[in-house]
Amino acid sequence: MNINDLNLFAAVAFHGNFTKAAEAMFTVQSNVTARIKNLEEEFGATLFLRTSRKVELTAAGKTLLHYSKQITNLIEEAKLSIGKSDMVKGQLKVGFTETTMALKGPGLVTEMADKFPLVDLDLTSAMRDKLINDVLNYKLDAAFIPAPVYNEELEHIHIMDERIVAVTPLKFKSLDELLAQPQLKAIVFDEGCFFRARLENWLITHDITNYHKTVMHSIEGVVNFIESGIGFSFLPQDIISTFYHERKIKTFSLPTEIGAVKTVLIYRKDNLSSPMLKAFISLFSSLKLQ
Repeated sequence: MNINDLNLFAAVAFHGNFTKAAEAMFTVQSNVTARIKNLEEEFGATLFLRTSRKVELTAAGKTLLHYSKQITNLIEEAKLSIGKSDMVKGQLKVGFTETTMALKGPGLVTEMADKFPLVDLDLTSAMRDKLINDVLNYKLDAAFIPAPVYNEELEHIHIMDERIVAVTPLKFKSLDELLAQPQLKAIVFDEGCFFRARLENWLITHDITNYHKTVMHSIEGVVNFIESGIGFSFLPQDIISTFYHERKIKTFSLPTEIGAVKTVLIYRKDNLSSPMLKAFISLFSSLKLQ
């Protein structure tokens, strides 16, 4: 076994596919398959459950992934300690909800490039629950999500406080008028969206459990449909004021229990030995995210 074997193993775990892992590691599938087989023989355990559709880690595979990440971090740390250069180098995978990506992604990329030019950021957006799961399973090094977070394996840092607002077509003069419609229509993201959950909780407090849903997959699409008069939605105030303040839409404030949101940065406690993650976390002592 060598470090390259562990890197190939981690690639398969990340992609859930031998072919994609081979492509990502610039090798051929037969080599990946052979190296994984050698690892399984060396550890005397099956590391992956293989089906025709996907590849999943076994319990032994999850344990090895945990140690593999620690080994990789220690090697990177050793390079910094005894190498010729003290520059942090490598790739960091960071997740966002789509709204946080739009607001904070560009600033983070710029700040990271200025302070740690040899660290490449790989940014991805997803729903809150998927981001948490991907951090727990080492597919992401860190992620920005709405609080709260309850998991003993995760550490979190408070990043910013946000406000959610109700965004409606111009014709509505109040939220009471919106709620009085015979058929309430909302523009929402997929199931699992934090803002959709807040919207539905708000409707429940007004004894509304049935409403017409139009599901969109982008912020721009949601705003376009609202502007067209099709329905309303919940979005962060900063998104509207930053990107859509000139659009023909209206915003209404919400009660604190519905409208207040804390955004946190989460990461695995056992991953803090990563020099790249340490470098990323260090930004928040100087980067103004408010």
